[in-house]
Amino acid sequence: KFRLKKKICCEQEQLSPHRWFLFLNFRFFGFVSSNFAMVTVLAQLARGGRCALAAGARSLAPRLHPQWRGGAAFASSKAGSQDDYTTSLQIAVHDKKGALAEALDCIRKADVNLTRIQSRPSSVPTWDWDFFVDLSGRINDPNVQSAIAGLRRECPLVLVLQEHHVPWYPRHVSDLDAFASRVLSYGAELDADHPGFTDQEYRERRKMIVSNALKYRHGEAIPRVDYTDTERETWQTVYEKIFQLIPTHAVREYQYIFPMLQSECGYAADNIPQLEDISSFLRSRTGFRLRPVMGLLSSRDFLNALAYRVFFSTQYIRHASRPLYTPEPDVCHELIGHVPLFADPDFANFSQEIGMASIGASDRDVKRLATCYWYTVEFGLCRQGGQLRAYGAGLLSSFGELDYCVGNGEEKPAYKEFNPFTACDEPYPITRYQPTYHVSNSFAEATLKMREFASTLERPFRPSYNAYTERISPVYDL
Repeated sequence: KFRLKKKICCEQEQLSPHRWFLFLNFRFFGFVSSNFAMVTVLAQLARGGRCALAAGARSLAPRLHPQWRGGAAFASSKAGSQDDYTTSLQIAVHDKKGALAEALDCIRKADVNLTRIQSRPSSVPTWDWDFFVDLSGRINDPNVQSAIAGLRRECPLVLVLQEHHVPWYPRHVSDLDAFASRVLSYGAELDADHPGFTDQEYRERRKMIVSNALKYRHGEAIPRVDYTDTERETWQTVYEKIFQLIPTHAVREYQYIFPMLQSECGYAADNIPQLEDISSFLRSRTGFRLRPVMGLLSSRDFLNALAYRVFFSTQYIRHASRPLYTPEPDVCHELIGHVPLFADPDFANFSQEIGMASIGASDRDVKRLATCYWYTVEFGLCRQGGQLRAYGAGLLSSFGELDYCVGNGEEKPAYKEFNPFTACDEPYPITRYQPTYHVSNSFAEATLKMREFASTLERPFRPSYNAYTERISPVYDL
């Protein structure tokens, strides 16, 4: 019968199997140890919640966490593979014993999952506290309707705020395992216009390599590939051709990092480096890591992974008949084009920023973010020392377009300052050189612009990434 006072707070716990810490303030007199009723409450909580409890006096509370003062929140950590529908409510309660428990019991009796609760002192003097809750389900679901009806019987105010559709997203880095078989194209299968379509030996070789990606799970060592002489010759052709232009066409960050890859990861003209060695190097530099992939992922899956500083990389190589052409990402594109800049802290931050923006975003916004990714991570230019320098992987792994993009061809491309608010809606070709390139002054500047753009996306929460637990949690603003 104690009154639940002032705050409800939640913080995700670091240790399994518990998911959450829930912090409650109760109003009572005396010390915890000498108040029999309070001791009884704690004992019952320990039995019912299967949790470890710690109690402290109010004077200790300000030392614990600044977010516990003046309002607080709880959100569930639900894992799965389906999109979420939630119904948001605002309910008001009077400051009396059991008031909140009675309201929450209405939700329990309706068999509805409570996925978020936030408390705030009411701005209306008629009652004492406002609670903002999210119920799992759509507004017209019978169980949700039952919960709302029950709340209206118990609470002086119940407002239905809105219904949210939140596309499923990975809550923990290990949830990326779900993407292993969700490939849109290529992988073991080839389109009829692929250079290796009629080469049965090449097709069988790719099938064997992509099987590694299908079986790979988070935490395992990335399987190594014993590349053939033909594959190494293809790599060497691309490697030597591209590096004729790198000293004069690539950004300085790329040129600074590449010698490290040569000395620590086995980058060489006659050797295709292994993903496991590269991934270990990247983690020591910026926390990025690689994962093998069977082929092209959806934009949502690919960008979601970047939020965890994970880059999905192929291990197979293009067909030897056309070493300077590939209709899809291959190990040359990934390791020469993408990998080096993931070791740069500012570029790593920018890449993760795009990934974080994709968490919980609508299909329309994911498409817009993928377009920003195209104009930056794939085909971006940077202004350095008064010159245009390439940092996009599509440029750094293509000899012809790398020279063209800085204006050395007969046909001159157009250039724009990178602005995600306008770039996100610009169409682009995928089978020819880009007619327009977007230019940034620095990766740090591009990150700030992307963060500002992400803040305008319509999402019911802001994602928060915990680098220690490698989890993403929703943060709701009152």
